Amino acid sequence: MPMLTVEGSGAFEVPEGKRLVLALEQDARIDVLHACGGNARCTTCRVEFIDGEPRKMTAAEKSVLKARGLTGIRLSCQVLCDQDMSVRAISRLEGSGRPDPGGAPSETITPPAEWV
Repeated sequence: MPMLTVEGSGAFEVPEGKRLVLALEQDARIDVLHACGGNARCTTCRVEFIDGEPRKMTAAEKSVLKARGLTGIRLSCQVLCDQDMSVRAISRLEGSGRPDPGGAPSETITPPAEWV
């Protein structure tokens, strides 16, 4: 099982292939935002990788990051936990002014993953 280390929160074993957004929320108990429901549209689930950043990226993630001019971050809704990784959760419910983190992301990457 991959080890997910979250800065300031600890290290957590997570199921192989679990979406990072769900691992953060369910396993690490981080109040990560996902306003669009984990569909690579809003960028509220952004994280910064400290170590173990996956080399592959979905076409949807690449497109939305490029369109918004964002670099140095990844969308946790588009990352699978398939290796040990260390992240900084930078987009959290606490202090956001939002009433909730957003709709629940599905178990599988949406839109369907096209890896680039």
